[in-house]
Amino acid sequence: MKTYRYCGRLFSEDEILYIRHLIDSHPQANRADLSRLVCRSLPWLRPDGRLKDMSCRVAMIRMQEDELIRLPAPLRKNGNGHHRPAITQLSDPQPPICQAAGKLGPLAFYSVESTKDSALYNEYIHRYHYLGYKPLTGAQKRYMVYASNQLLALLGFGASAWQVADRDRFIGWSGEQRKRNLQLVINNARYLILPWVNCHNLASHILSIAAKRLPDDWHQQYGYRPVLLETFVHKDRFKGTCYRAANWIHVGQTTGRGKLGGRQPMLPIKHVFLYPLNRNFRRILADR
Repeated sequence: MKTYRYCGRLFSEDEILYIRHLIDSHPQANRADLSRLVCRSLPWLRPDGRLKDMSCRVAMIRMQEDELIRLPAPLRKNGNGHHRPAITQLSDPQPPICQAAGKLGPLAFYSVESTKDSALYNEYIHRYHYLGYKPLTGAQKRYMVYASNQLLALLGFGASAWQVADRDRFIGWSGEQRKRNLQLVINNARYLILPWVNCHNLASHILSIAAKRLPDDWHQQYGYRPVLLETFVHKDRFKGTCYRAANWIHVGQTTGRGKLGGRQPMLPIKHVFLYPLNRNFRRILADR
């Protein structure tokens, strides 16, 4: 039987038919309602038992793009996931900040929670990150890093790549083990030091602090602790110096086939860096 992979989950042909049936039998339901119905019915749950409705919503949008299902129209214009944040004066360039990281004073990590903070975070990423804005799917944590009320950097963590050969060899897990435990690997999907900030050792210092606080923040929000971080650094643009300085491990490079894999290389080759959050990460990822 043919299967389809969306957001790290395999869907059988029968499940696709069932999703069609749910949509047809709930004509008044919006996309959010339908994602919750699908999660309860399949079921599709987080390790703490909560619905993976955000991942499901993105998966259903991609199913529609592949002409497998037909969803109701989105309630908002950005319901298709292609919204581009507006550029406002709030993200305008600021005076240069040029001093050693140790002279900035304590760094404050603010978790992005409110709609207002989320819009501002997205605006900065869209305006200054070379990859631009793209919504993170599923479980995620985003931070805005300040010193003396001055915004210095932004970080985003989300779902890990489904299959990365060099990462998977480094961990030493099987396909089934990866399928069971992939949620314990978190991807540093975005990292932006604002262009007017030029502070020696700041980038690696922020990474070190983030690695210490992320497991607790993740556990508080999602009910489990990740044991490994990953990130992908564009080989032709960056060397990954700040990740190396923060003791991330360079384990290889991607094939250019994208986050979910594929037959034809289409994307730039990227360095693969990993950072263990638990000394027993291999045993946890391979033995659970």
